[in-house]
Amino acid sequence: MRHDPALLESARQGDLAAVERLLTVCRPDLRRIAQSQCASSVDPDDAVQESLLLIYRRLGTLRTIAAFPAWAFSIVRHECHRLLRAMRGQVALPEPDHAIFIYVEHLDLRSDLAAAIQSLPEKYREAIILRDFEEYSISEIAGQLLLTREAVKSRIHRGRQMVQEYLRD
Repeated sequence: MRHDPALLESARQGDLAAVERLLTVCRPDLRRIAQSQCASSVDPDDAVQESLLLIYRRLGTLRTIAAFPAWAFSIVRHECHRLLRAMRGQVALPEPDHAIFIYVEHLDLRSDLAAAIQSLPEKYREAIILRDFEEYSISEIAGQLLLTREAVKSRIHRGRQMVQEYLRD
């Protein structure tokens, strides 16, 4: 992330024009960071907006100008995770005409499957939805969730087991 030390210092001292210019200059970098850090269900633009507000409010607490890029990165990353936590339990299932539901509709288990998926803990539900509904590869899911491929495979496997157990009961 590029930054002008003089602009940053002026902004830190409370110059509103400098703050506005700084936020305008760093917005594209924050957006790029948010796109790489936010899970698929979190809108990077929301994370950027919240991050800009936090940077504006906390800019005076920044100790050294050199720490600005890392500081801004940590704010964006934290916002992505906060927004994801706020969305827990609000994961949208695919439309009823999705291939998995068409198959399940034939077995008359469609509502039971939706309930089973919604009952999963967030980490398993997210992995199942990304893999089975959004059809992401294991590598894509690992990158999205910041996990190893093995951890993703484990979550998918355990999530599927939990769905089977739910449907058996």
